Amino acid sequence: MRTVRGPDGRTYLLVKRSSDASRVRDPKTGEERHFPNAELEDVGGESPLETAARAVPESARRVLVAVPTEQALGLLVELVERGPLSVVELMDAYDLCESDLHGLLTEFKIAGLIEETRVYGERGYEATAVAHEGVSYLRR
Repeated sequence: MRTVRGPDGRTYLLVKRSSDASRVRDPKTGEERHFPNAELEDVGGESPLETAARAVPESARRVLVAVPTEQALGLLVELVERGPLSVVELMDAYDLCESDLHGLLTEFKIAGLIEETRVYGERGYEATAVAHEGVSYLRR
């Protein structure tokens, strides 16, 4: 499978190629179409698996990539539901050692899923709009 660009400028996954035409699939909709081979351009350097992943909204992909365990997912869901929360609240409420908590929070922050904030004068974190959207999509 390869990633190709159609005559309409959209990116597709090449499903099957014959001598004159190719069947392609839109990664976002799953719809398949046929185009003449001459109208398709190979998109070099783009993995077809990454192209296929675009069927999932970017916010949900970001959550999936940044969350390594169910416990981590639970932490993010709690920040979406209850946040913003101070670091002290997070330490008291959840069964995570300080280094594990800070490791997860760092990963979430790098992924753009949380932002640092002040809660009752203490350092804390709140979920970003991307986290809210991604968790909402995953809950469907």
